[in-house]
Amino acid sequence: MTFQTHNLFNDIPLSIQQEFFETLAESGAVRIERIVSEGQATPPGEWLEQGWDEWVLLLSGRAGIFMDGDRFELELKPGDYLTIPAGCRHRVTWTDNKERTVWLAVHSQKINA
Repeated sequence: MTFQTHNLFNDIPLSIQQEFFETLAESGAVRIERIVSEGQATPPGEWLEQGWDEWVLLLSGRAGIFMDGDRFELELKPGDYLTIPAGCRHRVTWTDNKERTVWLAVHSQKINA
């Protein structure tokens, strides 16, 4: 078997008009995804709500996330991570428009974190 390394910061399109999503690995009920943002946000008045848990790690850039029912927005910087439980309404309020925001997301049935 031959193993090959990859880099999360390589092979990103030079210009993105909307968020870029790429599945890096998938097995059974788990999917690992790279997300790249350049100033994108969830449109005003819209919410994201998923039928699975999502663990997300911010690798570069910055972002704001607001969870329905919270009083304050969470500001994420490189190294920050959080778990978004299935059914939790949330929205990305902003992403860095000066530096690409690169996320690593792990989607699964249930995460105990």
